[in-house]
Amino acid sequence: MILEGLVSTLTPDNQLHLAPMGATILPEDLDVHGRPRVNWHRMLLRPFQTAQTYRNLRHHPEGVFHLTDDVLLLAQAAIDAVEPFPEVRPAHQVLGYVVQDVCRYYEFRIVEVDDRAERALLRAEVVACGRFRDFLGFNRACHAVLEAAILATRLHILPFEQVCDELRRLQPLVEKTGGPREHAAFALLHRYIHAHGSAQC
Repeated sequence: MILEGLVSTLTPDNQLHLAPMGATILPEDLDVHGRPRVNWHRMLLRPFQTAQTYRNLRHHPEGVFHLTDDVLLLAQAAIDAVEPFPEVRPAHQVLGYVVQDVCRYYEFRIVEVDDRAERALLRAEVVACGRFRDFLGFNRACHAVLEAAILATRLHILPFEQVCDELRRLQPLVEKTGGPREHAAFALLHRYIHAHGSAQC
């Protein structure tokens, strides 16, 4: 199972970097219903080798994976436009930082790297975890923003007209079921995608 979240890492010059990423939770950390246990022990990350997060983890193989219900923060991180940067505190067991306005966090250390493909396979061991608040779920607007954020990170590999078609399909979900942060997140992604294309979405 893949869970979408945010990964904080340190750049080679020790600057904090935040990016959205899916973490694959391994079968041994799933319950009898196939759901992730609250405190899982290992996970897989599959960043593109061109991504800043990959370069950071190759330089310093530690970071923090965050589960959040804030799709505006996810959208901002997807296009590297996090402003203002959320409040953080030092991690307990790794050299890195925990974003405080999230639901849960998992400090991890990379223990194995397979970089034979365009998307590297990084095996991580969770060394500490914690909780700030309950995750109450996503509505349809939140899911639509997540899909739009993924589209924004795939502009280099997807036909632009296909991206526009998907945005048009997702927009009514945000309009009908979203709150202020979902509307702001979708508008941010829409502007970003349009600025990088050649047609009106």
